[in-house]
Amino acid sequence: MSVYNEPTLSQASPKLTRVDHIHIYVRDRAKAFAWYQQVLGFKLVEALAFWSQGDGPLTIEHGEIHLALFESIKPKFTTVAFGVDAKNYQLWKQKLAENQIKYTESDHEVTWSIYFADPDGNPFEITSFEYQQITDTNS
Repeated sequence: MSVYNEPTLSQASPKLTRVDHIHIYVRDRAKAFAWYQQVLGFKLVEALAFWSQGDGPLTIEHGEIHLALFESIKPKFTTVAFGVDAKNYQLWKQKLAENQIKYTESDHEVTWSIYFADPDGNPFEITSFEYQQITDTNS
């Protein structure tokens, strides 16, 4: 007996339009913000800066991507994957190397991905579906 029921039209989920933000847990928000600013190019969302008073998040952005930096002594990890084109994929490898950030690179046969972590151990992935262009460049 199955507990899954095929949704009817009236049970269909409302549409999700975007990822609003991602929670990232860090030991020190100020130090983390400096790293995200220097390495990944994030900027403070001024309109939401008041939230960082007390236990609220420090909200930062890079274009349409928003991260909410929460302070936490206990590590809580969620991998965040950013999508890029082939040109920017190569530029990110250079940027990480310039900042002496260790990374690994994986060929997933349909995508290429770079994996690295912030100073608090939060894992990140930069991935591209422009597989053949990256394969040719890496050869």
